[in-house]
Amino acid sequence: MNLRPRIFIIDQYAGWDPRFQIKTRVISTRPYHALFMKQMLIRGEQEQINKDFASGPDFTIINSGEFVAGKLSDVPNKTSVNVNFTTKEQIILGTSYAGEMKKGIFGVMHYYMPQKGALSMHCSANIGPDGDTTILFGLSGTGKTTLSSDPKRSLIGDDEHVWTDTNVFNIEGGCYAKCDGLTREKEPDIYDAIKFGALVENIKYYDDHNKRRAVNYFDTSLTQNTRVCYPLEHIKNVSIPAIGGHPKNVIFLTCDAAGIIPPVSRLTPEQAMYHFISGYTSKVAGTEMGVTEPVPTFSACFGEAFLPLHPYVYAEMLAEMCEKHGAKVWLINTGWTRGPYGVGKRMSLT
Repeated sequence: MNLRPRIFIIDQYAGWDPRFQIKTRVISTRPYHALFMKQMLIRGEQEQINKDFASGPDFTIINSGEFVAGKLSDVPNKTSVNVNFTTKEQIILGTSYAGEMKKGIFGVMHYYMPQKGALSMHCSANIGPDGDTTILFGLSGTGKTTLSSDPKRSLIGDDEHVWTDTNVFNIEGGCYAKCDGLTREKEPDIYDAIKFGALVENIKYYDDHNKRRAVNYFDTSLTQNTRVCYPLEHIKNVSIPAIGGHPKNVIFLTCDAAGIIPPVSRLTPEQAMYHFISGYTSKVAGTEMGVTEPVPTFSACFGEAFLPLHPYVYAEMLAEMCEKHGAKVWLINTGWTRGPYGVGKRMSLT
């Protein structure tokens, strides 16, 4: 990093509840990565940040993704994303994918929150007009962001939350949404959130001279994993601070490529734990490199890649929380119906 003419440093917070906040410092060689995390973490007043970070951060991300791992290191690949809970650092090499930073902090929260008696979750959350909170679990591409951006409900967050003894709070200060085929008619809140300060990834402009500087959300020639990052404040119907009460409904979103699971199922406590631990769903095109059509998979707690502790830790906490606060658990199929992929039709999320 000493080879660069300048580096960029962002000091911000992970977690809206002050009791559980992690002071996070991002050091990057690219301004793009700094701006990305400025939008995805929680922003504060500079005077307060200077005071809070005077003693140093709780966790540090060092993003030097344009450089590859050295031959003398223990890393077998040129690309490496490493987290060290002893030194409290995440180091990124050999990849410019900005999402590695936000997911790294998510893994960090998954490690520390259970130690504080709080449940970290790969889910979206929103609040109804009567103050009822709903959380929606699911892998990328199953509908967490789309369904949480309901114009009739206030958004808490679209991806990462913590359920505590008093509330549900968002870990992030922004949203990271897929935008393949995005239109205002289909997803008005997300479409209108893309304005100054938002970052679009892997998307091209229209070639038409009359549409110069207009983004073409239908062009997936680079990859189907087209994304947009924007601060929560860009959503009109958002809850700030991003905190809600105990959820009345817990929803598991499963993209069933086999076309077998019913559209909506109410789960018993035993069924809820089975589906949460097994995490059956499908990886869909545009969520991971090499995935071009649905691939059935099992992802414990609907987010196994982010779990540093055993899945039973999180499953037992979810069961206790649901029982204690009387939350109903539902399984919703956002995959295919009337036949498997290639035969049936995928459920509409809008």
